[in-house]
Amino acid sequence: MSPLKVILAALCLTWAVLAFASGPRTDVQSLDSLNTRSAERNRRLYDSIRTKTERHRVPRMLYDMLFTRPAGDTATDGRTIDESAEFRRFAGKRIGSITIEREPVFDSGGNWLERAGNRMHRITRERIIRRDLFIRPGDEFDPQMLARNKQLLQSRSYISEVRTDVAPDPQDTSAVDIVIRTRDSWTISLDAGVRSRGRTMLGIYDANILGTGTRLGVKTNFYRPSMRYGGNVVEYRMPNIMGSFFTAEMSAGRTFEESELRFDLRKEFLTPTDYEVGFSYNRLRKQYYLTDADSTASVKFRRTDLWGGRSRYIPGIESSVFFTGGYSRSRFDRRPGVSRDLNPAFHNYDEVLFSTGLYREKFYSTTLIYGFGIREYLATGFRAEIIGGYRWGEFYDAAYLGAGVRGGAFTRIGYLMGGFAVGSYAVPRDGAWRQSAIDIDLRWFSNLFRVRRNHIRQFLSLNYTLGWNRSHGNSESIRFTSTDGLRLLSEHPYGTNRAVLNTETVVFTPYQPLGFRIAVVAFADFGLLGFSPNIFDNSFYNTLGMGLRIKNERLIFNTINLRIGLALGKGGILDSRYFEANNSNRMTQFRYMPERPQTIGFE
Repeated sequence: MSPLKVILAALCLTWAVLAFASGPRTDVQSLDSLNTRSAERNRRLYDSIRTKTERHRVPRMLYDMLFTRPAGDTATDGRTIDESAEFRRFAGKRIGSITIEREPVFDSGGNWLERAGNRMHRITRERIIRRDLFIRPGDEFDPQMLARNKQLLQSRSYISEVRTDVAPDPQDTSAVDIVIRTRDSWTISLDAGVRSRGRTMLGIYDANILGTGTRLGVKTNFYRPSMRYGGNVVEYRMPNIMGSFFTAEMSAGRTFEESELRFDLRKEFLTPTDYEVGFSYNRLRKQYYLTDADSTASVKFRRTDLWGGRSRYIPGIESSVFFTGGYSRSRFDRRPGVSRDLNPAFHNYDEVLFSTGLYREKFYSTTLIYGFGIREYLATGFRAEIIGGYRWGEFYDAAYLGAGVRGGAFTRIGYLMGGFAVGSYAVPRDGAWRQSAIDIDLRWFSNLFRVRRNHIRQFLSLNYTLGWNRSHGNSESIRFTSTDGLRLLSEHPYGTNRAVLNTETVVFTPYQPLGFRIAVVAFADFGLLGFSPNIFDNSFYNTLGMGLRIKNERLIFNTINLRIGLALGKGGILDSRYFEANNSNRMTQFRYMPERPQTIGFE
């Protein structure tokens, strides 16, 4: 299939996605809750255990260490809610007062471990929460802006729950008073990683130092066999500096053969009429796996980025028009061999890019999607943009031209989102097109439906990436990735044409033994990867498996994901990771806010 036919087919498919997406529902989509009888049996069981353990000191201490008071059962809700609809009747009124009510991580009447945790934890300061507010007393009340502000607060790692109440001012019928209630997260955590050749990492983080919302982390590296020191990395993050909505991030240190010095200062688009600006500097020494050469090379480089943009809301089309621009400079001090057609990813260059287009974004909240037991915010809307620019390269100069569109909405059959992007460089000297690529994404998950006493949600993800006019070397071919790839596959094939279909069925069972919520997961991944322009002429890969997701609201642990399965190919069983345990989500959420302009390429 020719690239032109692929582009036309992708445009038609994306248009069908946007046309079919009838838009988010403005009412509450009621769904059956999970069976509550097992929860009642568990409550009686816990009460019996607690009564018996209170008679003796040691059993009482063990109970208090292992069990916490159950949190609100948000995981069994399963509804999709337009949170702005609840307060639509107050639209246009003046905001009178905004009250902040803060709650600690655990209930004050909890066990001794919870009470000790609350004493150790410094609750987020009121001024830190208040500085994250878009709305101010005296502003005109906008339900959409309140919902967007709630999503921003919920996205902070140090906040676990946000609730809002709006009520008429008893002294002034033209005004409303707003109460914002927040509950803190436990923000002190440990991290660990085990790599090949005995390399090990241990880290500790606090994402809310002294209640200020700042994050400090330290990672220490060592070799397990000899306990030889492998270096430290210190990370620091400060969100919303002095209420400016600028975020600063810094990291410095070394990890075995690698080192880093990073600094990033940025302000992103947050509201329909807004601006963005940012600056980043990276000085890195990294080990790169060179796909074509099947070897590893040490690379040392410096990269500087500067970008900015502006958006303005147009009421007539209920969308925002935006314009962004950026400058990038990359210089290599150590790299593999390069030439005009070899390893363009390691070429020195200066590049300027611009983008313009339209976007619309609105948030809805629901549960049992990417998380398990937490209320999640999903964006609906669209973004369409054209990207252009020019690169002054080490071996040749080239103009860049690209375009992209993405959209997503709740439909009658679930949440549907799709995206299409195309881009290529053109060399003015010889008129040749170089490093061309197309990327298509389609993702869907079903409504939550019931089979007997179980609730089920189906997930599908389809990604297609095609490259042509590619050079040779690093980043000129494509592999399976953690997002667009095959679970449990240990091999690393590569090519310039890739198609991946991920399917996942999640069954939220009604059973709660000892309060553990259990979800059974079955998955199947299918991939085609190779160098042929016809995707069906390339090598076929497949993984099959199943797993469990386990969560107990009473235990102080996150959701546990366990998977078993195997990878298959044309010749039979491939090199597989037969068992895997992690706490990561498979599917990727889409956002529609503009970003700094970027080219379409291979990673």
